[in-house]
Parts: sequence; C-alpha cells; structure tokens
Amino acid sequence: MTKTAISSLAIKVFEKSVDDYHVHDDINRAASNPYEKNDFEHLLYEKNWIDTVQWHYEDIIRDPDINLQEGMKLKRLIDSSNQNRTEMVEYIDSYFLKLYSNVNPKTDAKVNTESPAWALDRLSILILKIYHMKEESERADVSDEHRNNCKKKLDVLIEQREDLSESIDQLLIDLSTGDKKMRVYKQMKMYNDESLNPVLYKKDDSAKG
Repeated sequence: MTKTAISSLAIKVFEKSVDDYHVHDDINRAASNPYEKNDFEHLLYEKNWIDTVQWHYEDIIRDPDINLQEGMKLKRLIDSSNQNRTEMVEYIDSYFLKLYSNVNPKTDAKVNTESPAWALDRLSILILKIYHMKEESERADVSDEHRNNCKKKLDVLIEQREDLSESIDQLLIDLSTGDKKMRVYKQMKMYNDESLNPVLYKKDDSAKG
C-alpha cells in the first residue's frame, strides 16, 4: 500500500461499510468486518461502522414524538459512541505514528492543524453525507425542487470529497518526507469521566455524605 493511496483506500472501505450497514439498516446489528484484524482496512471499517450507527442514532433522537425514557437511553448510546469514535481515531493515529517513526522532521517542519486520523474521520462522515444526500436526490415521494436542491448539495459534497482526499494524501507525503511532523494530542474527553465532570463527582460526594 503506497502512502498516496490512503484516501482512495479509505473511501473504498468507508463506502463498503455504509453499504453493508444499509443492507439491514439496524442500529442494534453488530458489524461483520470483512477485513483481517491486522489489516489497516479493518480499522477503517470499524471506524466508519461506528460513525454510521451514530448517524442513525442522531436521526432517531430528533423524532419529536420520541418517548423521553427511550430518548435518554439513546442519548447515553450517543455519548458512548462518541467515546468509541474518539478512541478509534486515536488508535488509527497510532498506526501513523508507527509508520513515520523513523522519519526525522526537517528543522522547519510544521505541525498540521489535524492529525491524519482526524482528517480520515472527516472523510468518513463525508462519505455518509454523500450516501444520504444521494438517497434524498433520488426520492420518488418528494418534489422536483427537493430532488434538485439535494443534487446541488450532492455535487458540493463530492467536490469536498475530492479536495479532502487530495489534502489527506498530501499530508501523508509531507509526513513521510519530514516536511511536516507527526503530533497527536489525546482528546481528553471530560463529560464521561466521573473525576472530571462536576455533575458526576458532586453527586458522588453527596452520596458519600
């Protein structure tokens, strides 16, 4: 696998994950990852599956008639999914850290605004947007105006996919040549941590008292 093939590889895997999910369109169905566990594609598939399930969580929770108890349950699933998404991004970044571990950055090397894995995260979400916008642009139960508006948005999303793909591949080239240096920061999510979220630790202190 060449460094410049990463974005096209990611798109291929992300699209397969999205297509596989929509065979059953079931948020409770576990992923059946077709790639070998040690392959980079396996990580990409897992990443997009998390994004795809969460996409549908977000759709469901916006139902104005949702049962409040079910809505709260879904909110906790979304929080958990966000945590899994972040951890998967950091895991993918560890792949790139290892890949470029022997590269000595040049003295004038710059740090990119985002790591390779966070750029791939954006690409994963973009593939989901493209899938669903295409779906909207082909609906038979809506007006021509709706379909045409969605087609225009789809064209923009496809252009964004091309630009983002080019940027990802260029970033990886720059990292491999030392023109940019690999720097990864943990997201340090606080709201799920009982020692950092004041609502949680104050509640715990109150229970102890």
